[in-house]
Amino acid sequence: MRKTTLILLCSAIILSVGAFLPKNKTASADSSAEIAMELTTGTVLSESNADAKLPMASTTKIMTAIIIVEDCDLNEVLTVPKEAAGVEGSSIYLKAGEEIDVRDLLYGLMLRSGNDSAAALAIHHSGSIEKFVEVMNSRAKQIGAESTNFKNPSGLPDNEHYTTARDLCKIACYAMQNETFKEIVSTKSHNGKYKSFVNKNKMLYKFEGANGVKTGYTVKAGRCLVSSAERDGMDVVCVVLNCYDMYERSAAILDGCLNGYKLVKIDENNTFMSDRVLCKLKNSVNLVVKTDEKLAYKVISKVKSGTIREGDLVAKLVISGEKGLLFEDNLYSIMNSK
Repeated sequence: MRKTTLILLCSAIILSVGAFLPKNKTASADSSAEIAMELTTGTVLSESNADAKLPMASTTKIMTAIIIVEDCDLNEVLTVPKEAAGVEGSSIYLKAGEEIDVRDLLYGLMLRSGNDSAAALAIHHSGSIEKFVEVMNSRAKQIGAESTNFKNPSGLPDNEHYTTARDLCKIACYAMQNETFKEIVSTKSHNGKYKSFVNKNKMLYKFEGANGVKTGYTVKAGRCLVSSAERDGMDVVCVVLNCYDMYERSAAILDGCLNGYKLVKIDENNTFMSDRVLCKLKNSVNLVVKTDEKLAYKVISKVKSGTIREGDLVAKLVISGEKGLLFEDNLYSIMNSK
């Protein structure tokens, strides 16, 4: 009787402790990561463990999609190769030999996370998945993702398939500046010529200003999400890797960034006055500053005498914030002056 009572008591204690265990039992301080960047400047607004090399599941498909968008004709119709039929994991149920255009495959890739779509697009682009992976790794380096290595176009588990939150955010920021890519990942539902899809990225339905980009999950990678949102002319891209409450955490990060920072645009057509002549920057520039931060502008003239011709370097623009210098660049004359 005592033995039975003791066993039941121990079982009750184990169940009670289990009820209070964290839900994301695979995550630890060094196996999860997050980062948020302003889209156009790449300014980091928030980060934690952002350089840890981690698996990223189907957020891999961001790289697959941007390569296809940049390199392929979206209206081209292809025949699904046998290698793309029956691929493990999430699927848009392609059949070997069926016809479908690149556009519908892209929507199936990004809205429904079709691993079969990834395989079909990779083979269409490069002739084989292996060749396409080479392109993925080369393009990642060009974007500046130096700590990333792809082994497949879909994100299926592989010990040599990894990225960092920082790298993945760079890739996503790059991709989101392509209007076609942005249109695809911001679409809630797609009625295509060959197939129709509903986007399973809940951020598009739950978060004000959300406009992308991709979910991901495997047992090895945990829950992963790359999200993006735009408010008041500023677009922020957020990455969370191995995050159980990925939607809630991403929403909190995006809210903090969008409320706490603003984008200041200095157009190349804005004019400034040096000691002798009106002048302007050669190129427009965006600055990310705190929402309540006050900026100080100063024009430092470089030409005190002599003839000034249109396009001559005549001054320097210096912009300072609460913590000092934020930006400086040359100013060029927009008129002649003796």
